Amino acid sequence: MRFPFLLSLALAAATTTALPAMAQGSRFSTAVIVNDSAVTQYELEQRIRFLQLLRAPGDPAVEAEKGLIDDRLRSQAAEAAEITLTEEQIAAGMTEFAARANLSAEEFVTAIGQGGVAPETFRDFVSSGLAWREAVRARYAKQIVISDAEIDRALSVEAGRGAGPRVLLSEILLPVRPDTSFEIRRLATELSETIRSEGDFARAARAHSAAPSRDRGGQIGWIPLTNLPAQIRPAVAGLAQGQVSPPIPLGDAMAIFRMRGTSEGGEIKPANITVDYAQYLIPGAGTADAQAEAARIRAKADTCDDLYRVLRGAPATQLIRETRPLGQVPADIASVLAGLDENEVSTALTRGNAQVFLMLCDRDATLAEGGAPVVDPAAIAPEGAPAIDPELGFGAGPSRAQIREELTNQRLGNLADGYLAELRSAAIIHRP
Repeated sequence: MRFPFLLSLALAAATTTALPAMAQGSRFSTAVIVNDSAVTQYELEQRIRFLQLLRAPGDPAVEAEKGLIDDRLRSQAAEAAEITLTEEQIAAGMTEFAARANLSAEEFVTAIGQGGVAPETFRDFVSSGLAWREAVRARYAKQIVISDAEIDRALSVEAGRGAGPRVLLSEILLPVRPDTSFEIRRLATELSETIRSEGDFARAARAHSAAPSRDRGGQIGWIPLTNLPAQIRPAVAGLAQGQVSPPIPLGDAMAIFRMRGTSEGGEIKPANITVDYAQYLIPGAGTADAQAEAARIRAKADTCDDLYRVLRGAPATQLIRETRPLGQVPADIASVLAGLDENEVSTALTRGNAQVFLMLCDRDATLAEGGAPVVDPAAIAPEGAPAIDPELGFGAGPSRAQIREELTNQRLGNLADGYLAELRSAAIIHRP
């Protein structure tokens, strides 16, 4: 799942749907009972506000109730597995989630408080997800074995290789915060105007750059010109050999590039590619109904953004949009994406009894090892995306250990979905 903009911006502009005023007594009356565990009207109201502030897709009221029911089931499973979280684990989980919006936990709590969401609501939300993750690991981790052959296949995926002119660059990336904006822009201008050689650039990169390439003097590998982000491409295309670009704003960073070489064609390593893709899980894999639904969606959705309109009200667990470095994309998905152009669709994959409607949204050079900033209510689930790396840059590809962890998390995620479905089917759920 990918939200259209950072939470810090969404909170500033969000206009939440007005909720009906409740008397003090009715606010804490029971809305739903899940295996003898009550969900109150107050919890439901709070979750609705939380989802509205996150700009989560779907009907907030529907998704809020579903999410709270699932949270009760997850918490009950964790309790049965004797999972107990420490205060340090909960604090770390809150910090990790808030970091996906480029906020500290304290800043996040303050921001959602301005939208009427209590700190306890955020804490309970995080605690439920963390306890569920531990319960799933305790139940299934020993059953999962990732072979070296699987890791080799994942590392060898070469989807998204670019063609046409390539450039060999050095980079300096300077993070920008509101309190340092003026100083960073001034520094970027000074470096751009005074660097005269690769040695000068390397020394400046080691001294100032936040990218992992700083240890190599800012040097990064070959990248197809067409795969560069739109705001970078014109500046880089106009550089002659040895020239340094003017500062280029990249949202939360200022970038400076030096041209070290050009080539008329070739391939780009998968480690330097980021893919943005969407999955929609259609029940009844292989059935005529599933095929008809896939055809209906394909006819009405020209882009990934259209999916939110066409599938309005779909459960958040059914429509998933992610932006990831290619090496962190599950191998089966990456192999299908390799044959797709932007906004093309495949229904070749299945997940259990679900047909996967897979659409490639975008493919370009990665500027952040952890992918684009994401605020995802499911981010702390077992299959959640890795935490965002605060260091920007093109960087190196994932290690074998990272690939193993990614494949493990993918399998845990699939098992977790099945486990939760079992819990739902066995649960006694009613509304007073």
